[in-house]
Amino acid sequence: MRHRKAGAKLKRNVSARRALLRGLVTSVVLEERITTTVPKAKAAKPLLERMITLAKEDTPHTRQQASEFLLTPASVEKLFDKIGPRFNQRSGGYSRIVKLGVRKGDGAETAKLELVGSELVKRAAERAARREERLKEQQGGEPPAEN
Repeated sequence: MRHRKAGAKLKRNVSARRALLRGLVTSVVLEERITTTVPKAKAAKPLLERMITLAKEDTPHTRQQASEFLLTPASVEKLFDKIGPRFNQRSGGYSRIVKLGVRKGDGAETAKLELVGSELVKRAAERAARREERLKEQQGGEPPAEN
């Protein structure tokens, strides 16, 4: 009987499951969105939310806790320097799962696990890049190269 045994097994033993979820959460922190299967996304979401909650309170202790879970120092830096302050006014619901449909190879249900507001950050970065290109064109006086 599995009374009071929370969480999905994901057809893996304990160490493989922990490594998988740590990798998923690290990837979401670095990339701000990943595509995976629905059960993996549902298992990783609470862990991601916990990491962001830690990042909102930036202390040496919370940094140590996050660095013990996340796989790379770059992900810890990004979590505390960019993602934590972005969600400072929000009291929960930092990520969302968007179902995408079935995968062609094996028919697995796929989903996108992403941070809320990451599409706004991405659009702002694209706008800044386009603005910078326009400024370079105006200053250089050269028309853009066409193929």
